[in-house]
Amino acid sequence: MTTVTDKPATVCEDGLQAVLNRHPDKGRDALIPLLQDVQSEYGYLSEGAITVISSYLQLPASKIYGVATFYNQFRFKEPGKYHFMVCRGTACHVKGSARLLDSLIKLLKLKPGETSRDKLFSLEIVACMGACGLAPVVSVNGEFYAKVTPRKLAEMIQECRDKEAANGSN
Repeated sequence: MTTVTDKPATVCEDGLQAVLNRHPDKGRDALIPLLQDVQSEYGYLSEGAITVISSYLQLPASKIYGVATFYNQFRFKEPGKYHFMVCRGTACHVKGSARLLDSLIKLLKLKPGETSRDKLFSLEIVACMGACGLAPVVSVNGEFYAKVTPRKLAEMIQECRDKEAANGSN
């Protein structure tokens, strides 16, 4: 079995090796589940992780990037501690998710796909979260918030900042 001893320093050796060990089938069929597990473990697919996966599966990194960029579920930048995802599906769109996105852009001073310099916040647009009856929906670190308003967003962000201030992180 390929090990990750020759990987870039940005990849956590024990964690990535553990993920690889869960995928002993080194065929192409293992690629998407492997990418999903790596992203679940680290929050994104780093260049170093792609290099290690390429070696492990004996696939060119370009093929791995080709697959990963085809699916919008994969991220290539580290998300912030508080990762905001705005649903832009039809129901959320009709119920005002564009306003929510505009509010987040202003409040966080981020564009979709960006992470704040302090790594506290990140913003992502999602095509549909599958929670149409709760529209408009925003997710923070996987927790769904229903019928969100711009005012509620401001409160959510302030709660995150207050939590960090109480922890002495900011």
